[in-house]
Amino acid sequence: MDLVGACRAFVSVSEHGSFTVGAAAARMSQSVASRRVAALEERLGEQLIERTSRRVVLTPFGRDMLPAARQLVQAADVLLHEAEVAQRKPWRLAVPAICSTAGLARLVAEARGLGVTLDLRLAAPARRTELLHAQQVRAALLAVPPNEATWSVPLGLAGTQDPGMRRVHLETLRIGRASPGPARRIWIQPEDDVPHIRDPLTRLRDAVGLRPAQLAAADLTTAAAEVLCTRDLLLCSPAQAAELALNWRPVGEITLSRGFALAASADGNPQHIEARLGDAIARCLGTDAQADAQASTQAGAQAKANENAGGAAA
Repeated sequence: MDLVGACRAFVSVSEHGSFTVGAAAARMSQSVASRRVAALEERLGEQLIERTSRRVVLTPFGRDMLPAARQLVQAADVLLHEAEVAQRKPWRLAVPAICSTAGLARLVAEARGLGVTLDLRLAAPARRTELLHAQQVRAALLAVPPNEATWSVPLGLAGTQDPGMRRVHLETLRIGRASPGPARRIWIQPEDDVPHIRDPLTRLRDAVGLRPAQLAAADLTTAAAEVLCTRDLLLCSPAQAAELALNWRPVGEITLSRGFALAASADGNPQHIEARLGDAIARCLGTDAQADAQASTQAGAQAKANENAGGAAA
C-alpha cells in the first residue's frame, strides 16, 4: 500500500468534507480516493470515516489519526520539494581553461538537455585541484597521467609552416654553427606545464642537444603570438592548432597526451555526471579532434599533390 498516497487522500477528504471535492483537491479520482482511504482503514485496523452521511464525518479514531496523517503528508511534500531543489542545484565544475567557448557552450547545452545545470569554472591544472580541495566546486576535471585518465587528448607541435613530414622530431631544432637565425623554441602553455608532460619533454630536449631556452612556458595568448610571428612551435592539441590555423604534427621521439579524470568534492558524486555527460565532456576537451586534424592534413596534402600534378601536365 502507498501509505503517503492513502494519507493524502484521507487528509484531503477530511479537510474538504467530501470525497468528490477532496479527491479533486488531491488530484485523484473519487474512486481512487475511496479505495485509498479504505486501504488505510484496513491497514490501521479501524474505520476512519463514517459513510452513512452525504457529508464526510470522521470517527473518533479518524479524528485521532488525522494530525499524524497530516504530518506525514507534509513531511512527504517537503521531501519531494527538497529533492526537486537538489536536482536543480547547479553542478559547479572546474574545467580546463583551454576549452573553447563553443565547446563549453555545447557542454552546458547538452547537460541542460539531460536535466543537469552546469556552472563552469575555468582554471589551470593546479587551480582546479585547489578549488576541489577547498570545496569551492562540486567536481573538477583534473590533469592526470594518461594511465590514470578517463579522457586523453593527443599533443603535438604546431607552427605556421608545413613541416613537410608526418612527425616533428625535436632533434631537427638543434642549432648548429652554420644555422641561420635564432634558435626555434617550443612553447608550453599552463595546461601542459605539469610533471607528466613537462618532465618527459625536458628530458628529450636535453637528450637531443637542444638549449634550455628552447623549451619555454607562457600563457596561451603569449605563446601563440610568438609562434604566429616566428618559426617557433606550440605544444598543443589538434583542436587548438585548428583554432589558430597552425600546422599540427605529433612529436617524433615520444608520445605526449593530456589526461583528464573527473573527481568530486566531499559532497559530490561524479559517477552519474560522467555516465550522462562523458561524451559531451570528451568533445569539449577535444579528444576526437586528432582524426579531424589528420583528415584535414591528408586533404591538404592531396590538394597540393593535385596542384603540382596539374602544373606538371601544363
